[in-house]
Amino acid sequence: MAHPDTGTPTEPAEMTAVELVTAYSAGTLSPVEATRSVLDAIAERDGELNAYCLVDPERALVQAKESEARWHSGHVQGLLDGVPISIKDIFLTEGWPTRRGSLCIEPDVPWPLDSPVTARLREDGMVFLGKTTTPELAWKAVTDSPLTGITRNPADPSRTPGGSSGGSAAAVAAGMGPVSVGTDGGGSVRIPASFCGIVGFKPTHGRIPLYPASPFGPLAHAGPMTRTVEDAALLMDILSLPDPRDPTALAPTPTTFRGQLQRDLRGLTVAYSATLGYVDVDPEVAAVVAAAVGRLDAAGLRVLAADPGFRDPLVAFERLWAAGAAAMLSKFPAGTRDRVDPGLGEVWDHGQSLGAVDYLDARAVAAEIGIVMGAFHTAHDVLITPTVPIPAFEAGHDVPPGSGLRGWPQWTPFTYPFNLTQQPAISIPVGVTAAGLPVGMQIVGPRHSDDLVLALARFAEAVLAD
Repeated sequence: MAHPDTGTPTEPAEMTAVELVTAYSAGTLSPVEATRSVLDAIAERDGELNAYCLVDPERALVQAKESEARWHSGHVQGLLDGVPISIKDIFLTEGWPTRRGSLCIEPDVPWPLDSPVTARLREDGMVFLGKTTTPELAWKAVTDSPLTGITRNPADPSRTPGGSSGGSAAAVAAGMGPVSVGTDGGGSVRIPASFCGIVGFKPTHGRIPLYPASPFGPLAHAGPMTRTVEDAALLMDILSLPDPRDPTALAPTPTTFRGQLQRDLRGLTVAYSATLGYVDVDPEVAAVVAAAVGRLDAAGLRVLAADPGFRDPLVAFERLWAAGAAAMLSKFPAGTRDRVDPGLGEVWDHGQSLGAVDYLDARAVAAEIGIVMGAFHTAHDVLITPTVPIPAFEAGHDVPPGSGLRGWPQWTPFTYPFNLTQQPAISIPVGVTAAGLPVGMQIVGPRHSDDLVLALARFAEAVLAD
């Protein structure tokens, strides 16, 4: 609940990461109090939402007490020391099993390693609450799995939160942790951010180091999931630090992402594509995003209607996705095919039917779209689209019931093209439908313009809050 006069949250579980750190610094709140508040929220809400597959209150409180001591001594460890965080159950985390939503991964083996993501968060002094749910091996854009069942949307628990980072999105939206980290191979950070009404950022490929290497290769990104753009920028300052285990990782940035949030955006040219030239958009979603874009134009940005000019790369994306799934699952023991999510099994079969030429042809399509977008950005600094063309649909289904669609990529055509091009893209909440379902707006920038995308998202966030 927020204070009625100031709008400031009165419960630590409702506070942003920046608000928590400010309170720690002022001595008005401790990491232990904040962690207990979030753990109480998890105990109250997660039975309905199923956002967590693992919660470790004892470990979280030990980390919170260690952070509390650092704040008392004046020797803070990092930017978000003591801030509670959840971690998608795709990232290796020392001492916790990483089962990736699969019955085929046994938990009772040693788990001695942190992935680069969890290593950077641990070094910063953040408090690990637990692991969030994912569809099996993060293969689809909704969140249910044979291991953990169905995860639900806090805005309407009968609806899906999206995926594959749906557990992280639901946790952040429901007050069960102010921030999280997800993965995005075709929209898996941005889709659930849109469906749940939070911020989800996919940075330029390689900006956040990954290990082990994703089977989805050049499509795979990690990214922050937060309630505000400022929190996302702070997490980027932590997560984008180098790690020698990722040979594709980018060099460190010369400035901080948070430090670039208030940059001058006057003169920026913004392209708004309502359909990318080929997408059918739900009328309510279209109206909400168009209204938000109109307010940005009125606030001083130069917004022009323009489509990038590429055709729907669905076939190429599905080939790359299926090849990655087949490469990953081929390493599993015999009999795995009969134990995995049936939809994943079909993708596996598709991948096994592809040859090297098919894969290279799909990579050529990705390269061509990258060239088109490179030329597009010589005239338009950023591109705005809806994040997803539909609101959240009934939970427990891979596609909207009655839609006749055969697979999840068909209902999220705004997101996967920018995994093919490896560009930075963010989803921010811009309104709700008549039924109260969140709608997200996507901002896409040229490769390596992560700071610009975050700055424009922060500008839009401020304009739309007025």
